[in-house]
Amino acid sequence: MLHPQARRAVEARAGEMPVHHPAYDVDAARAEAQAVAAAAPREEVARVSDIDAGGVPARLYRPEGAGDGIVVHFHGGGFVFNDVEVHDAICRAFANRLGLAVLSVDYRRPPEARFPAAVEDVDAVLAWLATSEFADVPTYAHGDSAGGNLALVAALRHPGRFTALALVYPFLDPTMSFPSYQASGTGFDPEEAAWYWRQYAATEADLHDPDLAPLLSPALDTLPPTLVVSAEHDPLRDEAEHLAQRLADLGVQVVATRYLGQVHGFWRHPDVFDAAEPLLRQVAGFLLSHHA
Repeated sequence: MLHPQARRAVEARAGEMPVHHPAYDVDAARAEAQAVAAAAPREEVARVSDIDAGGVPARLYRPEGAGDGIVVHFHGGGFVFNDVEVHDAICRAFANRLGLAVLSVDYRRPPEARFPAAVEDVDAVLAWLATSEFADVPTYAHGDSAGGNLALVAALRHPGRFTALALVYPFLDPTMSFPSYQASGTGFDPEEAAWYWRQYAATEADLHDPDLAPLLSPALDTLPPTLVVSAEHDPLRDEAEHLAQRLADLGVQVVATRYLGQVHGFWRHPDVFDAAEPLLRQVAGFLLSHHA
């Protein structure tokens, strides 16, 4: 059953033009998201700076008394939407809950820059980190939705690089073949998901590349301790939970949590969803439990 807050969120989206409509304006939607984010309240963080991380724009958050360690954050948005500005408020809160630095990566997005542009940006950021002041501190990866995909791909492409990994309703399966895609009333339908994959993939062959579809990776057993979070009423629920089961079977240390009554996207909106702040603290707590 949908939580009442989730039901109201789904109802509020019901009249919106879907992203796969021919008249949908990606640039206008991006601008609107930035405007909404700019008007939202945000926490103070001791130091926030925009930096060049190996040629990739990024924003670095350092909370007061930050410990040794850094979390690399990859934002969600179906690979197409959102950026460091849209995720600024949640990254500020995340850094403050963690007590560690957070690096929010402004990776390139389709349709202007299709796969593997975002993955190349992931590699560039990690190469930069290896030569930065953070070269010898514990490093963690975190992402939500499409950002969860990129965080997972980062860990798979760089085994041993991360101390722990946290994935919030990750977007993993371009076949969209899991049963949770058949659910209705979630505010996120299979046609919308298919549109995102079509924007991201440059060719049909890309949809079978483990760097785009990480469930196909033969290296899942190399992952560090991993938190996988799913939402009950999310088409992506089953692929996240499938990943968690596979990791457990492979002997990876994995914790999986399903948030009952919730829909895709709730993590970033504590003003709308009571479950958002507990999830933020869960992610921070999980990463800190693996902090040296």
